[in-house]
Amino acid sequence: MTPRLDVPVLHGSRVRLEPLAMRHAPDLARAAEEERSSYGFTTVPRAAGMEEHLRVQLGLDGLTPFAQIRVRDDMAVGCTAFWNPRPWPGRAELYAIEIGWTWLAATAQGTGINAEAKLLLFTHAFETLGVARVDLKTDARNQRSLRAIERLGARFEGVLRNASPSWAPGETGRLRDSAMFSVIAAEWPAVKAALTARLTASPPADDPHPVDTR
Repeated sequence: MTPRLDVPVLHGSRVRLEPLAMRHAPDLARAAEEERSSYGFTTVPRAAGMEEHLRVQLGLDGLTPFAQIRVRDDMAVGCTAFWNPRPWPGRAELYAIEIGWTWLAATAQGTGINAEAKLLLFTHAFETLGVARVDLKTDARNQRSLRAIERLGARFEGVLRNASPSWAPGETGRLRDSAMFSVIAAEWPAVKAALTARLTASPPADDPHPVDTR
Protein backbone atom coordinates (compact mmCIF):
# COMPACT_ATOMS: atom_id res chain seq x y z
CA MET A 1 0.00 0.00 0.00
CA THR A 2 1.26 3.47 -0.92
CA PRO A 3 1.08 5.88 2.04
CA ARG A 4 -0.43 9.32 1.59
CA LEU A 5 2.16 12.05 1.31
CA ASP A 6 2.55 14.38 4.27
CA VAL A 7 1.99 17.72 2.54
CA PRO A 8 1.28 20.91 4.52
CA VAL A 9 -1.19 23.61 3.52
CA LEU A 10 0.13 25.29 0.37
CA HIS A 11 -0.51 29.04 0.29
CA GLY A 12 -1.01 31.29 -2.74
CA SER A 13 -2.57 34.72 -3.25
CA ARG A 14 -5.66 33.37 -5.05
CA VAL A 15 -5.90 29.80 -3.74
CA ARG A 16 -4.91 27.82 -0.68
CA LEU A 17 -4.52 24.06 -1.00
CA GLU A 18 -5.59 22.29 2.18
CA PRO A 19 -5.36 18.52 2.73
CA LEU A 20 -8.86 17.30 1.87
CA ALA A 21 -11.12 16.60 4.87
CA MET A 22 -14.79 15.93 5.47
CA ARG A 23 -15.20 19.49 6.78
CA HIS A 24 -14.85 20.65 3.16
CA ALA A 25 -17.94 18.71 2.04
CA PRO A 26 -20.58 21.48 2.48
CA ASP A 27 -18.59 24.02 0.44
CA LEU A 28 -17.72 21.46 -2.22
CA ALA A 29 -21.35 20.36 -2.46
CA ARG A 30 -22.34 23.96 -3.24
CA ALA A 31 -19.45 24.35 -5.69
CA ALA A 32 -20.45 21.18 -7.54
CA GLU A 33 -23.98 22.47 -8.12
CA GLU A 34 -22.84 25.54 -10.03
CA GLU A 35 -23.06 25.44 -13.84
CA ARG A 36 -21.77 21.97 -14.80
CA SER A 37 -21.27 22.01 -18.56
CA SER A 38 -17.46 21.86 -18.27
CA TYR A 39 -17.51 18.45 -16.54
CA GLY A 40 -17.98 16.34 -19.65
CA PHE A 41 -14.80 14.29 -19.20
CA THR A 42 -14.41 14.14 -15.42
CA THR A 43 -16.31 12.97 -12.36
CA VAL A 44 -17.74 15.73 -10.19
CA PRO A 45 -20.42 14.38 -7.85
CA ARG A 46 -23.72 16.09 -7.26
CA ALA A 47 -24.22 17.67 -3.84
CA ALA A 48 -26.02 14.65 -2.43
CA GLY A 49 -23.07 12.39 -3.21
CA MET A 50 -20.24 14.67 -2.09
CA GLU A 51 -19.63 13.16 1.35
CA GLU A 52 -19.37 9.65 -0.04
CA HIS A 53 -17.12 10.91 -2.84
CA LEU A 54 -14.77 12.45 -0.28
CA ARG A 55 -14.73 9.27 1.80
CA VAL A 56 -13.66 7.32 -1.28
CA GLN A 57 -10.92 9.82 -2.11
CA LEU A 58 -9.63 9.86 1.45
CA GLY A 59 -9.27 6.08 1.38
CA LEU A 60 -7.76 5.71 -2.08
CA ASP A 61 -4.29 4.19 -2.21
CA GLY A 62 -1.69 6.48 -3.77
CA LEU A 63 -3.86 9.64 -3.68
CA THR A 64 -3.01 12.78 -1.70
CA PRO A 65 -6.06 15.03 -2.27
CA PHE A 66 -6.52 18.73 -1.57
CA ALA A 67 -9.42 21.12 -1.31
CA GLN A 68 -8.90 24.27 -3.38
CA ILE A 69 -9.81 27.17 -1.08
CA ARG A 70 -10.54 30.49 -2.80
CA VAL A 71 -8.65 33.06 -0.75
CA ARG A 72 -10.97 36.02 -1.31
CA ASP A 73 -13.94 34.36 0.41
CA ASP A 74 -12.32 31.34 2.14
CA MET A 75 -14.63 28.92 0.28
CA ALA A 76 -13.69 25.46 -0.96
CA VAL A 77 -14.34 25.67 -4.71
CA GLY A 78 -12.84 22.44 -6.03
CA CYS A 79 -10.31 19.66 -5.58
CA THR A 80 -6.94 18.57 -6.91
CA ALA A 81 -4.38 15.95 -5.90
CA PHE A 82 -0.99 14.37 -6.06
CA TRP A 83 -1.40 10.87 -7.48
CA ASN A 84 0.68 7.78 -8.24
CA PRO A 85 3.96 8.63 -6.46
CA ARG A 86 6.82 6.47 -7.75
CA PRO A 87 9.88 5.85 -5.56
CA TRP A 88 13.34 4.97 -6.74
CA PRO A 89 13.87 1.18 -6.57
CA GLY A 90 14.91 0.23 -3.05
CA ARG A 91 14.65 3.80 -1.77
CA ALA A 92 12.02 5.95 -0.08
CA GLU A 93 12.72 9.00 -2.24
CA LEU A 94 10.40 9.71 -5.15
CA TYR A 95 11.51 10.20 -8.72
CA ALA A 96 8.06 11.00 -10.19
CA ILE A 97 4.53 11.96 -9.27
CA GLU A 98 1.32 12.89 -11.09
CA ILE A 99 -0.95 15.92 -10.60
CA GLY A 100 -4.59 15.23 -11.29
CA TRP A 101 -8.12 14.64 -9.99
CA THR A 102 -8.77 18.35 -10.56
CA TRP A 103 -12.08 20.17 -10.78
CA LEU A 104 -13.21 23.72 -10.08
CA ALA A 105 -16.58 25.36 -9.61
CA ALA A 106 -17.75 27.42 -12.58
CA THR A 107 -17.24 30.72 -10.71
CA ALA A 108 -13.63 29.77 -9.91
CA GLN A 109 -12.69 29.01 -13.51
CA GLY A 110 -10.79 31.70 -15.41
CA THR A 111 -9.72 33.47 -12.20
CA GLY A 112 -6.10 32.32 -11.92
CA ILE A 113 -6.90 29.67 -9.32
CA ASN A 114 -6.07 26.71 -11.53
CA ALA A 115 -2.74 28.12 -12.69
CA GLU A 116 -1.72 29.09 -9.15
CA ALA A 117 -2.74 25.71 -7.74
CA LYS A 118 -0.57 23.99 -10.32
CA LEU A 119 2.31 26.35 -9.50
CA LEU A 120 1.99 25.42 -5.81
CA LEU A 121 1.90 21.69 -6.59
CA PHE A 122 4.78 21.82 -9.07
CA THR A 123 6.85 23.83 -6.57
CA HIS A 124 6.26 21.32 -3.78
CA ALA A 125 6.97 18.38 -6.09
CA PHE A 126 10.25 19.69 -7.48
CA GLU A 127 11.58 21.76 -4.57
CA THR A 128 10.41 19.77 -1.52
CA LEU A 129 9.84 16.22 -2.74
CA GLY A 130 12.79 16.50 -5.12
CA VAL A 131 11.20 14.59 -8.00
CA ALA A 132 12.71 14.40 -11.46
CA ARG A 133 9.35 14.35 -13.23
CA VAL A 134 5.75 15.51 -12.77
CA ASP A 135 3.19 14.08 -15.15
CA LEU A 136 -0.36 15.00 -16.08
CA LYS A 137 -2.86 13.19 -18.25
CA THR A 138 -6.33 13.77 -19.58
CA ASP A 139 -8.89 12.23 -21.91
CA ALA A 140 -7.43 12.63 -25.39
CA ARG A 141 -10.82 13.95 -26.61
CA ASN A 142 -10.87 16.82 -24.13
CA GLN A 143 -9.57 19.71 -26.22
CA ARG A 144 -10.11 22.33 -23.52
CA SER A 145 -8.12 20.34 -21.00
CA LEU A 146 -5.37 19.65 -23.53
CA ARG A 147 -4.97 23.38 -24.15
CA ALA A 148 -5.03 24.10 -20.42
CA ILE A 149 -2.23 21.63 -19.68
CA GLU A 150 -0.13 23.01 -22.53
CA ARG A 151 -0.57 26.51 -21.11
CA LEU A 152 0.92 25.31 -17.83
CA GLY A 153 4.14 24.62 -19.71
CA ALA A 154 3.91 20.82 -19.70
CA ARG A 155 5.25 18.97 -22.74
CA PHE A 156 2.97 16.67 -24.73
CA GLU A 157 4.42 13.15 -24.88
CA GLY A 158 1.81 11.28 -26.89
CA VAL A 159 -1.43 9.33 -26.55
CA LEU A 160 -1.69 5.99 -24.79
CA ARG A 161 -4.55 3.98 -26.25
CA ASN A 162 -7.09 2.35 -23.90
CA ALA A 163 -4.86 3.54 -21.05
CA SER A 164 -7.32 4.69 -18.37
CA PRO A 165 -10.91 4.23 -17.25
CA SER A 166 -13.22 6.74 -18.90
CA TRP A 167 -14.87 9.28 -16.60
CA ALA A 168 -17.19 10.63 -19.29
CA PRO A 169 -20.91 10.32 -18.51
CA GLY A 170 -22.37 7.10 -19.85
CA GLU A 171 -18.99 5.43 -20.31
CA THR A 172 -18.70 3.54 -17.02
CA GLY A 173 -16.63 0.38 -17.53
CA ARG A 174 -15.08 1.63 -20.76
CA LEU A 175 -11.48 2.64 -21.43
CA ARG A 176 -10.30 5.89 -22.94
CA ASP A 177 -7.21 7.08 -24.76
CA SER A 178 -5.10 9.27 -22.46
CA ALA A 179 -3.02 12.22 -23.62
CA MET A 180 0.21 12.30 -21.61
CA PHE A 181 2.17 15.40 -20.55
CA SER A 182 5.12 16.03 -18.27
CA VAL A 183 7.44 18.60 -16.78
CA ILE A 184 10.92 17.39 -15.86
CA ALA A 185 13.31 18.92 -13.36
CA ALA A 186 15.52 20.54 -16.03
CA GLU A 187 12.46 22.38 -17.40
CA TRP A 188 11.09 23.46 -14.03
CA PRO A 189 12.90 26.83 -13.68
CA ALA A 190 11.52 28.05 -17.02
CA VAL A 191 8.04 26.67 -16.31
CA LYS A 192 8.06 28.32 -12.87
CA ALA A 193 9.11 31.67 -14.32
CA ALA A 194 6.40 31.56 -16.99
CA LEU A 195 3.64 30.60 -14.56
CA THR A 196 4.74 33.26 -12.09
CA ALA A 197 4.73 35.90 -14.83
CA ARG A 198 1.28 34.78 -15.96
CA LEU A 199 -0.09 35.10 -12.44
CA THR A 200 1.37 38.56 -11.91
CA ALA A 201 -0.15 39.83 -15.15
CA SER A 202 -3.11 42.19 -14.87
CA PRO A 203 -5.86 41.19 -15.32
CA PRO A 204 -5.07 37.60 -14.20
CA ALA A 205 -5.02 35.14 -17.07
CA ASP A 206 -5.97 31.52 -16.53
CA ASP A 207 -7.15 28.63 -18.63
CA PRO A 208 -10.91 28.66 -19.25
CA HIS A 209 -11.40 25.19 -17.87
CA PRO A 210 -10.08 23.20 -14.89
CA VAL A 211 -7.55 20.56 -15.77
CA ASP A 212 -9.55 17.36 -15.30
CA THR A 213 -6.55 15.03 -15.27
CA ARG A 214 -6.60 11.53 -13.89
